[in-house]
Amino acid sequence: MNPSVSAASLRSSGTESPEYARRREKLVRELARAAAVGNDVRLHKATSNLFRHRIKVPRQRVDVRDFNHVLSVDPEARVAEVEGMTTYQKFVDQTLKFNLLPTVVPELKTITVGGAVSGLGIESSSFRYGLVHETVEEMEILLGDGATVVCSPEQDSDLFYGFPNSYGTLGYALRLRVKLIPAKKFVKLTHRKFASPARLFAELEELCSNSTFNYVDGVVFGPQEGYITTGEFVNSAPHTSDYTYMRMYYRSIRTCETDYLSARDYIWRWDTDWFWCSKHFFVQNPVFRLFATRGLLNSKTYQRIMRLSHRILPESNAESVIQDVDIPIEHAPDFLEFLLQIGILPVWLCPFRSYDPGVSFSLCGLDPHKLYVNFGFWDMLPEAGEDGFYNRKIEQKAFELKGKKGLYSSSYYDEEKFWRIYDKEAYRTLKKKYDPLNRLRNLYEKTVLKM
Repeated sequence: MNPSVSAASLRSSGTESPEYARRREKLVRELARAAAVGNDVRLHKATSNLFRHRIKVPRQRVDVRDFNHVLSVDPEARVAEVEGMTTYQKFVDQTLKFNLLPTVVPELKTITVGGAVSGLGIESSSFRYGLVHETVEEMEILLGDGATVVCSPEQDSDLFYGFPNSYGTLGYALRLRVKLIPAKKFVKLTHRKFASPARLFAELEELCSNSTFNYVDGVVFGPQEGYITTGEFVNSAPHTSDYTYMRMYYRSIRTCETDYLSARDYIWRWDTDWFWCSKHFFVQNPVFRLFATRGLLNSKTYQRIMRLSHRILPESNAESVIQDVDIPIEHAPDFLEFLLQIGILPVWLCPFRSYDPGVSFSLCGLDPHKLYVNFGFWDMLPEAGEDGFYNRKIEQKAFELKGKKGLYSSSYYDEEKFWRIYDKEAYRTLKKKYDPLNRLRNLYEKTVLKM
């Protein structure tokens, strides 16, 4: 049975979908049986946006693929109840029926709602609303022993504020209540060019403090060529652009000062070419692109190819540099200069700040009073001898500039430095309470040792 989307069919007061409850109880029994024999747990799910290859260790695989439904949308309260393995593509399709959107929608269709919360999802509305986890009001978490906990700012708040950036090592989100925002039919884009990085970041800081735009992000193509893109909802458009087939969105930034997209196409503007990484799959060649067809030009296809090639092809002589790094705005020019010296281009810029500076999420390690810039860069560089040479340099530079890197990709920290960055005592307290037998591995084991 596929739960239908209705107006507010779920409430924290106790009313819930019988179908969701049935599937949850089945999963709880399955996990409890595994716990009884002491097996470690790993989820069996349909999609993953992790870019670190895990060591194969025998584990109990728990099938959560069916937890991929939008349970309800409440247009009046502007909240939705959604299951953790639901992709944002499905989530957006449902909320747009009510002229609403999730408050922050990560840039790729295959990212799941639960994954974005446990892994610090971001997008161009984050300068206004914070990261994805700041848009969540309540979560039901599946723990490693099979128990479930409903947490919120008022109930089991230590887990609610400790879950973001835990990457499934404290539990898995089965159900979340997520805030929504009103959406209009179109988004008007304005791309402004900057020849000076200092000017670009100064303008970015000003926009994030005083603008009324709905969306802000940017791209750097070279030392003297950077762009800030602002987006605002509008009810009508003189024309709309289509970047879902032969034309590429990231190239339009350099040639089109003003542009219009449908709200749906704006949300997925980066997905068709995986930002610009589709070049590695040859589909930026017009002939290849034509035969690929519109249906294959998306992040899901590229992920499948990437994972298949990793399994069947020998190691290359290139280092994969796939990272997102959060740098305080005052250090952003220094970090960009560092990336330019390495030769990493283009670079995505996404500003963000905490929605509520009075709230702290214990494992995020971010200053809630600061404006940050997320630098997204994804490329291959010639090997330089030491394993992870460039990634190690990036980690060290981020550390020096009081920044944090995303843990969805390869990490090389030694254990002592890792726990200096990601509050060891706070994590130990949460782990002792919610996964005392370490059935879900700890954060260092999972994200650095790849267990």
